[in-house]
Amino acid sequence: MIGKLTNTLRLALALLLMFMNTLVHVLPLLVIALMKMIIRIAPITRLCDRWLIGLAQSWIAVNSRSLALFTDTVVQVVGLPQSSLCGHFLVLCNHQSWVDIPVLQSLFNRRLPLLRFFLKRQLIWVPLLGLAWWALDFPFMRRHSKAELAKKPGLAGRDLAATRQACEKFKHIPVSIMNFVEGTRFTQAKHDHQASPYRHLLKPRGGGTALVLDVMGEQIDTIVDVTLVYPRGKPGFLQYLGNKVPEIRVHIRLLPVPTALRGGNYQQDAHYRQQFQVWLNQLWQEKDERIGQLLSEPS
Repeated sequence: MIGKLTNTLRLALALLLMFMNTLVHVLPLLVIALMKMIIRIAPITRLCDRWLIGLAQSWIAVNSRSLALFTDTVVQVVGLPQSSLCGHFLVLCNHQSWVDIPVLQSLFNRRLPLLRFFLKRQLIWVPLLGLAWWALDFPFMRRHSKAELAKKPGLAGRDLAATRQACEKFKHIPVSIMNFVEGTRFTQAKHDHQASPYRHLLKPRGGGTALVLDVMGEQIDTIVDVTLVYPRGKPGFLQYLGNKVPEIRVHIRLLPVPTALRGGNYQQDAHYRQQFQVWLNQLWQEKDERIGQLLSEPS
């Protein structure tokens, strides 16, 4: 009984601290974003961008510190890169849980340029955070079902245009573009439905990654290949805050962008699309084997 009360109190305090941290950081962030939108003068815009990124980094740092304070989770990391805040990075990762995001933010905050995620359009309505993501130029995507696309093929073009527009902005600022290549969190049901050829992964979706390399192929310096596993099972975010995740294992490696994949046209060039899929499937096969190795290692 005492243990249950302690865990409930721990969870409540962690949620309260994260909410207060969000409130303190998001309100000035929105004021600066409004100023940036109204005063369209290049030096002011650049200054606002620096302030916005600084606030985002501070918000992540406080959240990371809070998670370290309220949980005993051990994060084992192999291959953490040296600090490099001036480049353009494409971060590719498998997706298992909502916990993936705070883990990645904690590892790369102030080590790589601010992570930008491709977000579902509906997330713009999340209180406070939705506006913060908008202010930080996170791309919002409308993801349509196959049935919707069959009725209105033009909907696919809108998502591509939105992605291209976001990537054009990123050409001119240091950025880490984060892509969960599977497009959704792993579950066994999804794995079985796809008949995935991988043991621990869903099938990779190449369109988003290929478009980033199409638009920013000359700017992307490095691909950051991240493999993330939870040896005791994939947790929910509240389980993480409730100190129910004893261990997380992360493997990171830096890869060059293959010359043949820079600046191709994934949608219209069948030869390029085949090349890209071969490269991505090979990357995913290696990741699948790596997950098996990470899960087999003793704690």
